[in-house]
Amino acid sequence: MEIRLLRSASKYIAKLNEPIKSKILDGIKKLENDPPQGDIKTLSGQDGYRLRIGNYRILFEIRNNNIEISNIGLRGQIYKRK
Repeated sequence: MEIRLLRSASKYIAKLNEPIKSKILDGIKKLENDPPQGDIKTLSGQDGYRLRIGNYRILFEIRNNNIEISNIGLRGQIYKRK
């Protein structure tokens, strides 16, 4: 599977300090496996999935055998609508 990061997700990763950044990038690499690995659950009330890495959440969708990561953030803030 190919992974695509949307601009907001890649900006968020760039701002993180190195230990957290490496944990998140390791989690993203595990999504490339078939089936994707990690603490993954479907989202309720909206389309897509979430990957949990500590207090961080990665929101993504699977489309045409590609993974599109739309957002990354802390647990308490990631699900709030803008």
